Amino acid sequence: MTRGPDFIIIGGGSAGCVVAARLSEDPDTNVLLLEAGGGDWNPFFHVPAGFAKMTKGMASWGWETVPQRHMKDRVFNYTQGKVIGGGSAINAQIYTRGNPLDYDDWRQRGCVGWGYDDVLPYFRKSEDNDTFENRFHGKGGPLGVSQPRAPLPICEAYFEAAAALGIPKNPDINGETQDGVCYYQLTQRNARRSSAAMAYLAPNRHRKNLSVRTRAQVKRIVVGNGRATGVELVDGTILTAEREVILSSGAIGSPRVLQLSGIGPADHLHSLGVPVVLDQPQVGANLQDHLDLYCICEVSGPHTYDRFAKLHLSALAGLQYLLTRRGPVASSLFETGGFWYADPDARSPDLQFHLGLGTGIEKGVKTMPDGGVTLNSCYLRPRSRGTVRLRSRDPGEAPLIDPNYLSDPRDREMSIRGLKLTQEILGEKALAPFIRREQLPGPGVRTDAEYFDFVCEHSKTSHHCTGTCRMGPGEEAVVDVRLRLNGIDGLRIVDNSIMPTVISSNTNAAAIMIGEKAADMIKADNGLSGASS
Repeated sequence: MTRGPDFIIIGGGSAGCVVAARLSEDPDTNVLLLEAGGGDWNPFFHVPAGFAKMTKGMASWGWETVPQRHMKDRVFNYTQGKVIGGGSAINAQIYTRGNPLDYDDWRQRGCVGWGYDDVLPYFRKSEDNDTFENRFHGKGGPLGVSQPRAPLPICEAYFEAAAALGIPKNPDINGETQDGVCYYQLTQRNARRSSAAMAYLAPNRHRKNLSVRTRAQVKRIVVGNGRATGVELVDGTILTAEREVILSSGAIGSPRVLQLSGIGPADHLHSLGVPVVLDQPQVGANLQDHLDLYCICEVSGPHTYDRFAKLHLSALAGLQYLLTRRGPVASSLFETGGFWYADPDARSPDLQFHLGLGTGIEKGVKTMPDGGVTLNSCYLRPRSRGTVRLRSRDPGEAPLIDPNYLSDPRDREMSIRGLKLTQEILGEKALAPFIRREQLPGPGVRTDAEYFDFVCEHSKTSHHCTGTCRMGPGEEAVVDVRLRLNGIDGLRIVDNSIMPTVISSNTNAAAIMIGEKAADMIKADNGLSGASS
């Protein structure tokens, strides 16, 4: 009888790629990575500015939220990567880790081994930083982390405008302190996107013990006698894992696969005719996300990259990139931003900014015909909690995604404070030479009620969904602190769904850290070589 792989990994996203590469470092261990999407063959996956194509649906599942009842039933586009590399192949490449207190809070909630001092070595292990090498940063890791190649003068004016409001410039928001505005470091190497697939898989595809299958969607995890034994694909193929099944499909995909497998809230599964394998009410609960609000201004000249939307200028930009690795194509378009406070008494920054060097960059966001600039803000520690549920037992159906945005009144208040601060920044004297007028929200929005109406129409996901298979010390958590699913042996979850609370920043760097730390735990628990925990 043919022996199956030791480990089957469901999902070739940020964490899944890391785990596959690290486990296959042991030559006596066979690893199979399954990705529902295709390969990253298209050049747009590799040039930084390709991000603008991704938010409009390229390599995405094409999902939406359910109507948001606290936002006048608004339905949001909800981009989730469907390609090898997952979110790291389609995001804006911003490398932020969150605040150290985020991880210390996890530890205080009982997640022993997940405090900042515990996770920092894994951030450093993953990094090949082109600027910093100190106790916060590493060199020589798989993941390219770089300074922006294509900033514009309006970025420096943004820093001056923030300084006029008492917000300092911070050269390293992943270092000693998170406070301040900055050029974000980016997951790039040599002005090319450094996705998890390119950083972790591409250099190791020659390994005979590492198999990667794309367009291989999992229908369910096969469970027998309380143990995960393998997976069934949508085409009916059953694959057996000798040691463990590792679910790494993200904060939407992982609870979806679990519920399709009969692991989740029993009443919900019964209502859809899904046989219940394990009644676990917390699967798909605790969904958290950052809601992005934005201010858009018309610019007074060719100060942003909007002008390159014209075909002939776009061609010139492509030529410039090929020759110099600079210019618009080398820009992630959101490489400037920072962290500050909506609540001055907050324990650490509770707002994040992203300065968009153009308009209409993301799907559903308005474009300025004569060019413009966008400043996004999001409230970083929302209290609102949502759910991921099945629409039906059909794996071809989109799930019911409900972030439950602004269900908590404080989230609404803090979000609007952040939006008002973006208006103040863009209205400062330092930016006057660049900005003609504010278009959104505009002078007609004055009262909090008017701001709320504006937010209901003009906002979007920050793509930072987390928490739906949360980690914790008790049986009510979905996974334990070693990411083993409570109630079923041989099954782990390794992705951002395990976060007890969303971190205070973009989430891709944390997903890679989770993959690194999980790989060490899996090696240690299975007696594999290279384990360090």
